[in-house]
Amino acid sequence: MNANDTSGWIWTPDWTAKDQQIPRLVLFRRSLEITSPIELAKIKVTADSRYKFYVNGKLVEVGPLKGNQKKWYVDTLDISNYLHVGLNVIGVKVLRYPDIHLAGNYGVVRTEMPGLYVQGEVVTEQMRYDLKTDPNWFTFTDRHFEIVSEANDFAPLQIYEKSSSTTILQKWLDTDADLTGWQQAKSYRQNEIPNVLKVKNLVARTVPFMKRKLARFGGIKQLVQTNSTLTSWNAFLLDDQPLTIPAKQHAIVEITANAEQTGYLRLSVVEGKQARIKILQSEAYVKPETEMVNGLTIHVKADREDAKNGNLEGFFDTYTVNGMGTISSPEMYVPFWLRTFRFIRLEIETGQQPLTLTQFNYESTGYPLEVQTQVQTSDSSLQDIWQLSERTLRRCMHETYEDCPYYEQQQYLMDTRAQILYTYAISADDRLARKAIDDFKCSQNPDGTLNASSPSFEENIIPTFSIYYILMIYDHMMYFDDHQLLQDNLPTIERILAYFDRHVTDQGYLDNLGGLNGISRYWSFIDWAVEWNQTSGVPSAVKKGPVTLESLLYLYGLQAAIKIVAHLGFDKLADKYLDQASKLRIAIKKYCMGKNGMIQDGPNLETYSQHAQVFGILTHVLSYEQGQRNLKRTIDHRQEYAQCSVAMSFYLFAALKQVGLYAESNQYWEIWRRMIAKNCTTSVEAEAGERSECHAWGALALYELPTTILGVSPAEPGYRTVAIKPTPGYLQWAKGSVKTPVGMVNVDWKVQNERLVLNYTAPVAVVLEES
Repeated sequence: MNANDTSGWIWTPDWTAKDQQIPRLVLFRRSLEITSPIELAKIKVTADSRYKFYVNGKLVEVGPLKGNQKKWYVDTLDISNYLHVGLNVIGVKVLRYPDIHLAGNYGVVRTEMPGLYVQGEVVTEQMRYDLKTDPNWFTFTDRHFEIVSEANDFAPLQIYEKSSSTTILQKWLDTDADLTGWQQAKSYRQNEIPNVLKVKNLVARTVPFMKRKLARFGGIKQLVQTNSTLTSWNAFLLDDQPLTIPAKQHAIVEITANAEQTGYLRLSVVEGKQARIKILQSEAYVKPETEMVNGLTIHVKADREDAKNGNLEGFFDTYTVNGMGTISSPEMYVPFWLRTFRFIRLEIETGQQPLTLTQFNYESTGYPLEVQTQVQTSDSSLQDIWQLSERTLRRCMHETYEDCPYYEQQQYLMDTRAQILYTYAISADDRLARKAIDDFKCSQNPDGTLNASSPSFEENIIPTFSIYYILMIYDHMMYFDDHQLLQDNLPTIERILAYFDRHVTDQGYLDNLGGLNGISRYWSFIDWAVEWNQTSGVPSAVKKGPVTLESLLYLYGLQAAIKIVAHLGFDKLADKYLDQASKLRIAIKKYCMGKNGMIQDGPNLETYSQHAQVFGILTHVLSYEQGQRNLKRTIDHRQEYAQCSVAMSFYLFAALKQVGLYAESNQYWEIWRRMIAKNCTTSVEAEAGERSECHAWGALALYELPTTILGVSPAEPGYRTVAIKPTPGYLQWAKGSVKTPVGMVNVDWKVQNERLVLNYTAPVAVVLEES
């Protein structure tokens, strides 16, 4: 092969048609003899689909940054601190997902071409070494490794493993490793590489690497079946004291991590040839009873720590021990992908040899979020809710925002808009937000809609979710005012709004945009309200025609777009959207309001929801007085109206504030107080069917406390001035410091003689507003 024809990408030469159809784990390694002290060692690395990069047996980084159909990311690593004078071994594990939807992780985009790319150099005092993927690398395909789907009905992750080890797999990073069975890597030609993977098209990583920190479990939750004592098991977990399971024994213990965690599990063992280890990861103890919620069968939950009346259900890895481990060099099992867990059920069946456990811990991982905002209030329960919310957001932030780390790990538009605002309010960090915005922009379909989740290997469209993208752009404008970002995303906004405009009926409101999940091509999801369980989160009005909430959300998006384009100076476009918004608002008032002044769920249908009143308030379809009456009625007569769930609480609280009903927030905080009473450590997805224990749209306190209760928000784009507008609601005092893009804002207020006494400091001009 001509050197000029090589692509920079390599793969294993023994790749088969079967390998191309299933997930495979492929190992790569090369040696590097360094003769003088290192001055510089930087490399670029990426892979299709995921890599783990090692130097001299130590994990350096995991990647690449999740890309999308239009962008493939390449990471830059500084490996100078991992190298030394002498013989070095560089290794890469690549988990390759096939170019088949159901055979891979939904949130990992991949191509038809598996591959590894490394390019860099090591500079020493005396020499310069090229470090690139070429035939100097050797490769081995681990066909003892198998990905096992986590469920039969809905399995977006495809990360759980069934595997066994060999001497090759345990010793592959040793300098004296036996390379019998390894092959020289094959270089790809330029014309074999998909365009998105061509070196000139690779995109530099845009967010920081994930934080990783070694952590221990909290101890044994309960002994289910074991001959060893509680003391010896805890000594093993907490102090790395070896624990031996005799031959032909079956031991089962349940372990607590004290709270929901995301991390890489690490188990070290000695001897125990052919022992079978099953590691089940669970979010909670559940009851034996099940219920059907939104098309999925889930277990009923009560006290998440109730091991006496509940059991652990979850996903699991299985590992068959090779038996080569010694005390000085134990056999290690580390699943490739991060795991989500609060409890672990460790089940061990030994064979003819005893098995000694020497260590079981995990390396916690997540986005390096730096929380700087702090708030205290007269309601001490809000502090517990804050802690639960912060933990929830952290667990749902990795290389993208995630709906939930346990079931899907997908970045959804509706969830992400809220998560971004929570991040701004506590850290003023927009790096992950920028990536999310770009991911969604790149997902735009020919009709103008965005994928509901991105990155995504499949089409997944909820039309109104595209509105949340427009709101993301508006939010970023108010916090950071990056004109380039606004201009880059304006064409996407225009195509979204054009899609909605094409669906305006002769009456002026929107026609049906979709329907029920799994039945219609597009899903008209609004919220996981219990009243809409039978219609998969869609107002039941969809059975008879258009859904008013789709028109209201379109209006909400138009109103945000008007502010964006006006700020950019596109007056004619602003006038166009103003005209469309005016006509839409008139149509909603004319055709979608009952005689009682309530907004209907569908035109001329006598069905109503709290949601329609909330968005009627936020879009100013309802006047202050009418909005207050309508929302209060949905609060006082809950049985008559579909209620906002955890997912929609962000918008409910905004509406409560807007119409002077924020004192009612006290009763809605009960949703989170009930979570804490049930020993939740993160926010549930929905109270009606608590499938996921960790959904960051429920991290609402991170926004409400600094932004509404302390009242700190941007008064102008880019926080050029800060608005301070405390909303006491039912509280008597609040104080704290809020991190903003322009610095810290400190607020301290209390209610005295029915008047609010306010003190504050801010780094920019302040606009004070009365509540």
